[in-house]
Amino acid sequence: MTKIRALFPATFDPIHNGHIDIALRASRLFDEVVVGVYERPLKNLMFSPAERMSMVRQAFDGQPKIAVQGYSGLTVQFCKDIGAQVIVRGLRVFSDFEFEFRLALANQTLAPDIETIAFITAKEHTFLSSTTVREIASLGGDVSSMVPPHVRTAMAAKYDPDSDGNASFQTNSLRD
Repeated sequence: MTKIRALFPATFDPIHNGHIDIALRASRLFDEVVVGVYERPLKNLMFSPAERMSMVRQAFDGQPKIAVQGYSGLTVQFCKDIGAQVIVRGLRVFSDFEFEFRLALANQTLAPDIETIAFITAKEHTFLSSTTVREIASLGGDVSSMVPPHVRTAMAAKYDPDSDGNASFQTNSLRD
């Protein structure tokens, strides 16, 4: 019987409980889930690729069906490189659908043999995004219910209170 490998790609800046939930649910359906940490997005990042890889690996420690790998370039090419037949994506709200739909169609054009499957987020995670987590943390809010403890600790280490008492952080821009 052919084993089915799925790729769950994202920037994971940082990984949060919604990401973890999607990967764990996907691991119940597929023989292996590769959590692909995209290394070179065209946006400013809070964490370096090495930091993100470390946090993601720690989040899935002890999960035998989940592997973590970094990648750059086209996601469908990475799928081919690792032998993944499926791309897993998560949908939180209606606005996600249009973006994910267009992305899936583009990937289907580039690699018709790779399917995209979208998981609907669990209701308790519908508001979660990495951007939301970063913003709440930057304003001194408690993100402990949104991210694993090791991620909260890593985020706290990034913040440097400024003269206004607000937290700020250094981003890792890959465009510089």
